[in-house]
Amino acid sequence: MANRLSRAALAALGTIIPLVGAAACNEGLQPTPLCPERFVGICGRVTFQGTEPDSTEGVLVVAYPRFPQSRNDLLTFQPFPPPPSLARPFRGSQIYALPLSTGRYEWVVAVWKKVGAFAPGFSNADSLLKEAGFYRDQTDPTAPGVVVVHDSSTDSVNFVIDFGNLHPICTYFPPCP
Repeated sequence: MANRLSRAALAALGTIIPLVGAAACNEGLQPTPLCPERFVGICGRVTFQGTEPDSTEGVLVVAYPRFPQSRNDLLTFQPFPPPPSLARPFRGSQIYALPLSTGRYEWVVAVWKKVGAFAPGFSNADSLLKEAGFYRDQTDPTAPGVVVVHDSSTDSVNFVIDFGNLHPICTYFPPCP
């Protein structure tokens, strides 16, 4: 008799425990959102690698609705004017939030800015700006990842900023000076 009771109790517990666990978790374990409430744009975590160059003025994150096809397209970044630099120190990782309008963005990129002023016509951009990292396609990490912003935030647009692997503009639009 005691043996039957024990089996019945175990069977009941086996049914009740998963139900209680499911009810207690409600929507299950969800990641903590990186974006502020009611934020429209993208948020993510950037992880820094390498040593920050001594000549660093700042590091900005911007987005392009279309991947630039020419040097002139480099001025179509969003948001405009650009946001302030990410916070120093440029070590470890930090969360960023980039306010953007709803839409599709083909390139979310970190831009390293060297100390110095731009010449008229942006002619010295190759010496002052370098691509420092970008959000990558999850199935093809050599390609930029596309991000779609809806009426709310798009979270977890994470990528690496590598100071040891900075790319001048001419990498994308040769020739290099």
